[in-house]
Amino acid sequence: MNLSDRRQHVLAAAVAALAGIATLAPVAHAQESTDTSSTSVAGRRAARQAKQANEQNATKGSESQAEARYPNATRKNPGAKASAKGAKRLQGLVELFNDKKDAETRTTADTIIADADASAYEKAFAAQLAAQMAIGAQDYDAALRYIGIAVDADILDNDQHYTLLLQRAQLQIQAKDYAAALASADRFLNETKSNDPQALATKGNALYRLERYAEAADALRPAVAAQPDRGDLQQLLADSLARSGKGDEALRIAEQAAGGNPGDKQAQFNLAQNYIQSKQNAKAIEVLERMRKAGQLTEDTDYRQLFTLYANMEGKEQQTIDAINEGLSKGVLKPDYNVYVALAQSYYFSEQVEKAIENYTKAGPLGKDGSAYLNLANLLRNEQRIPEAKAAAQKALDKGLKNPEAAKKILALPGK
Repeated sequence: MNLSDRRQHVLAAAVAALAGIATLAPVAHAQESTDTSSTSVAGRRAARQAKQANEQNATKGSESQAEARYPNATRKNPGAKASAKGAKRLQGLVELFNDKKDAETRTTADTIIADADASAYEKAFAAQLAAQMAIGAQDYDAALRYIGIAVDADILDNDQHYTLLLQRAQLQIQAKDYAAALASADRFLNETKSNDPQALATKGNALYRLERYAEAADALRPAVAAQPDRGDLQQLLADSLARSGKGDEALRIAEQAAGGNPGDKQAQFNLAQNYIQSKQNAKAIEVLERMRKAGQLTEDTDYRQLFTLYANMEGKEQQTIDAINEGLSKGVLKPDYNVYVALAQSYYFSEQVEKAIENYTKAGPLGKDGSAYLNLANLLRNEQRIPEAKAAAQKALDKGLKNPEAAKKILALPGK
């Protein structure tokens, strides 16, 4: 019985919820990868292999060595097959699977797994399909349990066995069990003697999460070389290199990723972060300004990064003001203490005192202490608005100051 293309597509869509778990790009700008290639391929492969295994084993066929995905595997293909009764049950299970009866597929698989009379092969085969149903239902804990049953039985053919082992590593990343994911990925690579880029990406991701950045970079380099169009992998590699003290190499990788993907916001932002880490803030601003013109600054952190860079550069007060006001006007940048203080300071140093006063007034109630109120008090005193200055100084004291003497001096000024 052949799986239809439509069924494969449905399964691929079902496992797309796990998109990018092998290549999640954990850069400073927190965005998860939306790539679906890793787990979609794994899901389609598992479905195809389930069909092939049923045809081969239930009908006493065998997989030819020439078709093996892992011809160099150290594990000998078990060559197990179902009993006559078991083959009929597995055939029915595959029919349910093909007919997209997911709940019935899983229930029937559970029945086979629990049956004391079912062979180890039959239970492992059923667990393999049940795992795909659990993934489709986003029941990842159950998927891991089913995969454990199938893998630990050590009785499925190599293609099924190792595909499930790699899928387990990816699910363990999803579950944040990074040590287990690393063990699964290492086992896959060691036993298959392959350089599967998905396995290397999963290993690199696990090592990154375990803060073993130099080792992560070593695993990710060949994964990137095998998939040069994967910007998310390039970003993960660049960040691993940067965190392992290889900033120059990280920057080259980030520039390649951004240059090849001008429409990829994450790649552009990652490049900006690498410029910041290498203390090339002017180049970081150039990247962010290109993103701004392209309409890629769509989140609060985007505008916040841009105005913060400007605010820390001498003579960039107007650029700071423009970036903040644009973000606020678009409803992207959220007004908060830091936004109002940055505006107030930029207005003050560009001799727009009234607007500086306005923004310190807005910042005052939002501060953790009375610093903004004290700055407001000093501004008002300089403008000879003594009663208002004293009121602001009192608010600064009420909110708390590490050094209250400056506020007390303003309160001691003559005049009401």
